[in-house]
Amino acid sequence: MNLPNKLTVLRILMVPFFVLFLLVDSIPFHYLLALIFFAVASFTDCLDGHIARKHNLVTNFGKFLDPLADKVLVLSAMIAFIELGLSSSVVVIIVIAREFLVTSLRLVAAGEGTVIAASIYGKLKTISQMFSIVAILLLEAINEIVPLNGVDIPLISNILMWITAVIAVISGLDYLWKNRHCINTTK
Repeated sequence: MNLPNKLTVLRILMVPFFVLFLLVDSIPFHYLLALIFFAVASFTDCLDGHIARKHNLVTNFGKFLDPLADKVLVLSAMIAFIELGLSSSVVVIIVIAREFLVTSLRLVAAGEGTVIAASIYGKLKTISQMFSIVAILLLEAINEIVPLNGVDIPLISNILMWITAVIAVISGLDYLWKNRHCINTTK
């Protein structure tokens, strides 16, 4: 197993610890620890892709596992946010539906020998998710150390999550429109 694939596996292995720190408030500075785990896991995503491309270490295993690891990390955060009152379940359902849509579209396209590359909207969706999750965790971590009296963290969190959901919808519709030929109903 090459280094990029090891980093991807490490990212998946970090998810349970991230969720543990996020949800177990009896652990001192649990939001700070969750933020650190999320940040490190997110960094491994950037690092594994960079190393794989730079050193020609792209593998089918990596192509399969890397996007799965990303989705598991981000969706774990968003689902945990529901429990913490930091996100609406509707937001998470929208994001999950978008992921199913794009993944299914990519599978159909792959069956026809077509590769659907990430679009600018797909990248914007990923950036908005990462930014929102990190911002929410950072606010909660600061609030653990120095109470942010008067700052409505759940409100800010829900606004960020809804912005992410809107970008996810735009991204999903963009993928669908640009690749509608893959799901032509006359075939």
